[in-house]
Amino acid sequence: MANSAFMKSVQPDAVLAEIVGTQPIPRPEIVKKMWDYIRKNGLQDKVNKRNINADDKLKAVFGGKSQVTMFEMAKHISNHVK
Repeated sequence: MANSAFMKSVQPDAVLAEIVGTQPIPRPEIVKKMWDYIRKNGLQDKVNKRNINADDKLKAVFGGKSQVTMFEMAKHISNHVK
């Protein structure tokens, strides 16, 4: 196993659970579910695809920001897992 800590399941808090569900899941799965949600709701910026435009659920995850980069997203997710 390359990095078992990385694949360890983490518990999403209530805010993140709105998007990824309440079950403990590994971080890569959280990121995948976030992207599924972003694509399903057309939240990827049309001009700069690295930017994510937040709807109300994502804004809660992103600390109130209306737009974050895909690189910032991981940092924001970390604030919502145990």
